[in-house]
Amino acid sequence: MTAQSKYPLKIDLISCKITLVLAKKERLILELLVSEGPMYGLQLVKRSDGALKRGTVYVTLGRLESKGFTESEEERPVPGAIGLPRRIYRPTPLGERMLRAWATFTRAVAWEVKP
Repeated sequence: MTAQSKYPLKIDLISCKITLVLAKKERLILELLVSEGPMYGLQLVKRSDGALKRGTVYVTLGRLESKGFTESEEERPVPGAIGLPRRIYRPTPLGERMLRAWATFTRAVAWEVKP
């Protein structure tokens, strides 16, 4: 039996294992937002040098927002503009903490694995 929540922590109640989850694309988006500031989805695609695609960036941003790692707001409509207003994304304090925790975790694991 596994407890599921909107947070990136998976808890296996039978074996009492705790797993921290941050997918590669989620980490990349958080790294870009933390280091370069708020961006639109297509700006993230451009800044990722091909690592993010138009078809997946918004799905990943939605997942990050549902986990509480990012927040977004709609751009103010420009009079006479065509199309939907863009959304600008920024990391939340929780997202910034998660990125630091993930970096610490991966450094510790890499150190433990070295011969």
